[in-house]
Amino acid sequence: MRKYVITTDNNADLPESYYREHGVGCMYLSYTIDGVHYTHENFMDEPEFYEKMRAGSMPTTAQVNPEEAKELFEPYLKEEKDILHIAFSSGLSGTCNSCRIAAEELMEEYPERRIIIVDSLSASLGQGLLVYMAQKKKEEGQDLDAVAEWAEQHKQNIVHLFTVDDLNHLYRGGRVSKTAAVLGGMLNIKPILHVDEEGKLIPIGKVRGRKKSLLELADLMDKKIGTYASSCDTVFISHGDCLEEAQYLSGKIKEKYQVKTEIINYVGAVIGAHSGPGTMALFFVGDER
Repeated sequence: MRKYVITTDNNADLPESYYREHGVGCMYLSYTIDGVHYTHENFMDEPEFYEKMRAGSMPTTAQVNPEEAKELFEPYLKEEKDILHIAFSSGLSGTCNSCRIAAEELMEEYPERRIIIVDSLSASLGQGLLVYMAQKKKEEGQDLDAVAEWAEQHKQNIVHLFTVDDLNHLYRGGRVSKTAAVLGGMLNIKPILHVDEEGKLIPIGKVRGRKKSLLELADLMDKKIGTYASSCDTVFISHGDCLEEAQYLSGKIKEKYQVKTEIINYVGAVIGAHSGPGTMALFFVGDER
């Protein structure tokens, strides 16, 4: 079997230790906050990042360009390895397209090598869950084509359920209207969102109060998991610097499902810049998104 590696980007929100331990390559989108540009070499810790946002800082983010994508891919090609890259949703960023351009150009330079780009149509640990399951299949001995085909066939089974604590961040990103943001703040309205089949962040409901919003995520899981309920052993949760609430949600999930594998991690700064502190996101495999 030809050697290959799975790669992704930091919007998958997997722990850095996971990339190291499993040999998964990662490219890094950058961000700017308070006039300082942050790349992988100088990322600030997530609690510090979210504290700056709570204090009023407004971060901006930048997608990966084709040259940056090449910097991740080319060393593997020189090692005579093919690449399966699982990219951040094209519905939320141009990064996936940059990766496609880089792949096409590099395969002209290295005609004996292959790079397959899978648009995950996912975000945060939803993208991370697809990477995790694909890497597991690779480690079980499946070849590049088999794992790429599996990822394409099953990416629509990755269910994303989100809530946010402050609608103003979604307003800045054009996800909700100014009126909704203002009224939501006044009435303590918390939106429920998901990532749809096109990889876009879409509101699907709203509740009043933070605790109710967390319970709504757990209730929606029951409705969306479908035939996967009996085999639900892997659940990922990402959060915008609200670990105790993430653990609370985890407890509610474990009351109903036999969870064996769980990752709870921060929503990284690149996504967090648009969703804000207090974001809570739940990811699992279901019949459909």
